[in-house]
Amino acid sequence: MLKTSTESATIIPLSSSAALKDTATVFNPAQAPMQKQDAKQSAVTDTSEPYHHKANHNENRSIAQSGDAIGKASAASPAISAPKIGFVSLGCPKALVDSERIITELSRDGYQVASDYEGADLVVVNTCGFIESAVQESLDAIGEAISKNGKVIVTGCLGKEADKIRAMHPAVLAVTGAHAYDEVIRAVALHVPKPERSTDTEYNPKIDLINEAGIKLTPSHYAYLKISEGCNHRCTFCIIPSLRGDLVSRPIDSVMNEAMALKKAGVKELLIISQDTSAYGLDLKYKTSFWNGMPLKSKFYDLCQALNDLGIWVRLHYVYPYPHVDKVVELMGEKKLLPYLDIPFQHASHSILKAMKRPAHSENTLARIHAWRAICPDIVIRSTFVVGFPGETEEDFQCLLDWLVEARLDRVGAFTYSEVEGAVANDLPNHVPEDIKQERYERLMTLQQDISAQKLQEKIGKTLMVLVDEIDVEENVAICRSYADAPEIDGHVYVDDITSVVQVGQFLTVTIDDASEYDLFASYQG
Repeated sequence: MLKTSTESATIIPLSSSAALKDTATVFNPAQAPMQKQDAKQSAVTDTSEPYHHKANHNENRSIAQSGDAIGKASAASPAISAPKIGFVSLGCPKALVDSERIITELSRDGYQVASDYEGADLVVVNTCGFIESAVQESLDAIGEAISKNGKVIVTGCLGKEADKIRAMHPAVLAVTGAHAYDEVIRAVALHVPKPERSTDTEYNPKIDLINEAGIKLTPSHYAYLKISEGCNHRCTFCIIPSLRGDLVSRPIDSVMNEAMALKKAGVKELLIISQDTSAYGLDLKYKTSFWNGMPLKSKFYDLCQALNDLGIWVRLHYVYPYPHVDKVVELMGEKKLLPYLDIPFQHASHSILKAMKRPAHSENTLARIHAWRAICPDIVIRSTFVVGFPGETEEDFQCLLDWLVEARLDRVGAFTYSEVEGAVANDLPNHVPEDIKQERYERLMTLQQDISAQKLQEKIGKTLMVLVDEIDVEENVAICRSYADAPEIDGHVYVDDITSVVQVGQFLTVTIDDASEYDLFASYQG
């Protein structure tokens, strides 16, 4: 995760689920949609630009991004005499799903969610605590909420550091940890009692109709589906298990019920997320449940098979390269899943992987990548890497560069190592100086930029199906994604000269005319 200013946090408005589903999702709010030539120049001249290679999903939302939803909500539903809760959501897609669930429960209890600090009776800040820059960002967001509103409840990963939060911000009303939904709801009700439905004649009964999918903070055509919480690994640079606990999988019938509800709500793409997606069901001992009258095991492969039957795009994130992933790649080769894998390899040097306590070795992953491409030639692989881990020598780093040359990954994110309070790696010897970390980061991204440019050049002349994320009306361009592009972190397909019938959330078949280092440019015949 790269450092982001607190201005990218969101006060999320809520008056109706439909309004929230239309909330814009822009990865880099400071960067307007690029024209074709500008996009190419940006990619060539700025190798540190995070627009397409951010290390982790960052699902912060800006107040400005919520503005459109506010207008739609007020126009779509009548004013309700009910208390309003402001919501600031920081961090990764897993935290965003937590925010969605809390907002869904608050709306079921009759609350509205305010569009700004001043209009809120109370503000909930969902924090991130993954690295120190995220911790500081969260603390700043809490301070901003206190100064602009005064009544603040803190939840999320940083909630584990309650003493730190209270020491800096003693005015907070309550602090809870990650995915502590019930505790947040109780804290809100304690300080802002929920409306009495029986006596409030203006109460809007539509909130009783919220479906099992709940309220989503993504655009209406895609959604994150969290299948498990926590992680059993003990990587030395990571504190996720201490923040979110060990692996806890959702039973497969629960996952499939939500997936079906999302499809019925109009979702065209499901992004499967967890801390360790390929370990799904291990803690349940792959227990069998019944869904739609059919027995299904709570197991990674079985879940992928069942999701394929929904007939929509299914994209897999946070997959560890265990041997059983090979069978899932076979499904991709049979065109039963999007041929896309997000796998956090983290490094390639034996000594660094050992120091990280990562569960895979570089030569094994290279062999597996080659095998996957033999099974599914169209497979796209995204990964993240830590640069400047304690003890990383120039030889170790060169090993990583050589590995990338052979692996030829499609999408790569990287971040320089930073200490995280509570991480074992803090006590390792031979920390790398900051200037060397940054220099290595830039060398890695320059190398990967060349690899990406070569691979995208191979797409020119091909026909692809793309999903429309946004339409630039002034430029008459549709900003789309192919199967190779996850929202928020990967590239785009810019489609020129679209007709007025093209809509957000629509699939188009386009011809690729040109490519830059990270994006494709296409034409559409209608």
